[in-house]
Amino acid sequence: MEFTKDLFELVPDNEKDKEGVARPSMTYLQDAWRRLKQNRLALMGLIVIILMTLLAIFAPMFSPYDYSTQNFSIANQGPSMHHFFGTDKFGRDIFTRVAYGARISLTVAFVASALNVIIGIIYGGISGYFGGWVDMVMMRIVDILNSIPMLIYVILISVALGSRDIKGIIIAMTISMWTTMARIVRGQILTLKEQEFVLAAKTLGVKPFSIIFRHLIPNSMGSIIVTLTLAIPEAIFTESFLSFVGVGISAPKASWGTLASEAVEMMRTHPSQLIIPSLAICITVFAFNMLGDGLRDALDPKMRK
Repeated sequence: MEFTKDLFELVPDNEKDKEGVARPSMTYLQDAWRRLKQNRLALMGLIVIILMTLLAIFAPMFSPYDYSTQNFSIANQGPSMHHFFGTDKFGRDIFTRVAYGARISLTVAFVASALNVIIGIIYGGISGYFGGWVDMVMMRIVDILNSIPMLIYVILISVALGSRDIKGIIIAMTISMWTTMARIVRGQILTLKEQEFVLAAKTLGVKPFSIIFRHLIPNSMGSIIVTLTLAIPEAIFTESFLSFVGVGISAPKASWGTLASEAVEMMRTHPSQLIIPSLAICITVFAFNMLGDGLRDALDPKMRK
């Protein structure tokens, strides 16, 4: 048979594009970052968090004032070029104390949340993978810990340590908050352990703990990262609340909760002393919540467009 031009038909130009690649190939994390950048609120939250962290690290270093030095001759002054946020009833610079408070509040939040993640991943991973009576016993321990209010932990630890400091708050928050992460990880492991790649690993003789930490936990990182991002603002608010009611960081150390507690009695005459640390708490918590929502959408494959 002889092939002639009459036997063929040219493909229209609009049909040629159908076989093209719709978008460039990228990894899971690259695609998540691309989607996160498209979420303006989440990106704004990330910028605020970075700025707050830089304020906590560097601002106290360059401030000409000490956070605890008292000078009654300049007490209760309003905002000025010398004191950006004014001074408190003891003549201490409020801007310096807010920056130093950011250092304490963010340190407590980051360290407590990091410990919560480590303990929750290990505990929840073991409970979810082995299941059965192991899961039942481990989850009943979680239920018992959840039934005890955090305030009890704080008071008992403060008595044991003999002081109210960062160490006691971190220990109390770690004991009471890691259970949420453990439940999240357990739920993810219960779902993933029935997948084919886990069966293949078992067939190849991979040990249980290797399956948990090399296969199951990495596949749960999306939920873990989102939970961590939402746990940090909870830790900030909890530390501020404990300091506000008088069982958290004690004076003269200046966490945001301590600053708000000290400013309550000056609320009628100098409301800015209460508004400024309260705004710092609200803005930071809001930023972490926005970032957490953005990460949830960015890390969810179902939200991919």
